[in-house]
Amino acid sequence: MMTTEATLTMVDNSEPAGTNDSLKSPISADGTPELGRVYEVPARHGRAVRLKRGQTIKIINTYGTQVADMWAFNAGQMSEFMSMEHLHAWIDRVNPRPGDQMVSNHRRPILTFKTDTSVGVHDTLIAPCDIYRYRTLGVEGYHDSCADNLRLALKAIGLRTREVPGSLNLWMNIPFDGEGKIQWLPTVSKPGDYVEFDAEMDCIVVLSACPQDIVAINSNKPLPVHFSVH
Repeated sequence: MMTTEATLTMVDNSEPAGTNDSLKSPISADGTPELGRVYEVPARHGRAVRLKRGQTIKIINTYGTQVADMWAFNAGQMSEFMSMEHLHAWIDRVNPRPGDQMVSNHRRPILTFKTDTSVGVHDTLIAPCDIYRYRTLGVEGYHDSCADNLRLALKAIGLRTREVPGSLNLWMNIPFDGEGKIQWLPTVSKPGDYVEFDAEMDCIVVLSACPQDIVAINSNKPLPVHFSVH
């Protein structure tokens, strides 16, 4: 294979299409949380949090109607991350339940799904929203997105990801029928419903309070979610 200047150029997908306060408001300089403190992920924004192995993160759907996109990265090797494609093969189901190991693209546990007080409707199929998604929905100019919230939240604590992995879309309600046709429906969770995940390795968890306000997955009104680490 002939090597060209183009093949030697390392191109990645780490740069956001725009910016918001996710870049300016990390929970701490390196994402280390104060244990037991409840943090807010503001509507349309993202936050990154550093977990040590054995710690538990609790994520709260404070108002009941909000989707939260979630990622997890190996703190020592950001190229290893929680992978929805690998999860499907690991659990032999589309959606995880408490007790399931959430595996990485290296096919090893990064988190364990511990608790779910909701009815258990989450999504692992839909890609995080991005500027291209909003353009196809008719948006002109910049629109906050989960993909950019991931990039900005990581950048706020001095980290980056070369790619935007598929997210675990907490409380996102995307039913599908026997022919595989999907629907985009509002959440079926209640105010105060929460999930908990145990860290199986030192990792960085990123949460985005999804900014989607065109398709009705957030009842067209993005709202904050909250989290704490124990």
